[in-house]
Amino acid sequence: MRRALLVVTATVLAGCSGLAAEPTTTSVPDPAPTSAPTTSTVVTTTTMATTTTTNPFARPDWLGTRLLPLRPDEFGEVQPTPPELQDRQLETLELLPPPTDDQFVGTIEPIPPEVLTRSSWVPECPVSLDELSYLTMTHFGFDQRFHTGEMIVNASVAADVVEVFRRLHEARFPIEQMRVITKEEIDAHPTGDWNDTTSFVCRPAVGSSSWSQHAFGTGIDINPFHNPYLKGDLVLPELASAYVDRDDVRMGMIVPGDVATEAFAEIGWGWGGHWSSLKDWMHFSLSGR
Repeated sequence: MRRALLVVTATVLAGCSGLAAEPTTTSVPDPAPTSAPTTSTVVTTTTMATTTTTNPFARPDWLGTRLLPLRPDEFGEVQPTPPELQDRQLETLELLPPPTDDQFVGTIEPIPPEVLTRSSWVPECPVSLDELSYLTMTHFGFDQRFHTGEMIVNASVAADVVEVFRRLHEARFPIEQMRVITKEEIDAHPTGDWNDTTSFVCRPAVGSSSWSQHAFGTGIDINPFHNPYLKGDLVLPELASAYVDRDDVRMGMIVPGDVATEAFAEIGWGWGGHWSSLKDWMHFSLSGR
């Protein structure tokens, strides 16, 4: 499994300053006298000042396109974090209509056919469709705007999950992207820069042949790039090494005692940041595994 933990254009705002330069006046001399009088002409030239503002949250053009060399274990080669991602604060791509205000909205429903088609569910998964629910939830982005995300979870935990994300929304905890992972992404060649908050993914656990908690819809990963998986020399996502230093707290990171760990603890879920044999700072699960 090449991507065991899974995890999708920049707007340039240009405008005028609204301040015109001081008009300059040039007088044209009267021509030589003729039989009829003439009037001098004044030519006025106005220069408009123009400023260009770049989007500080713009996503790098190369994101998701640079394929990493493979290790013998078929994960990508762990490489230094690119400068643009060392304090990752990127805009959210609008996959669903954004909310009209700053109020939290969460919905729970059966998985719509079009969502099922692009999800990773197949009949061989350890849960049936009747055991899963489709959620839409408002979240706050690193771009300081509100967005609508989506998630498939086990129906038995749907209401609790919505309550957790209501708490995160209330605290303005930033989430870059919340979306359903596709079948094709599970075995895609790694780029090491993904950052999708998600739950249901029909796959085994990392380094195991047993089903992951994600395959049951009872595991959730939040901002994987900001909260990577670490075991020995393996970091996932593979470009997220800058975030292994948990003392250097930046936006989007999950730390002990924060709103994310407290909200999940209140619904009885465990956190991979507490594990001893490895660290999975992105991961929360009903089973604690």
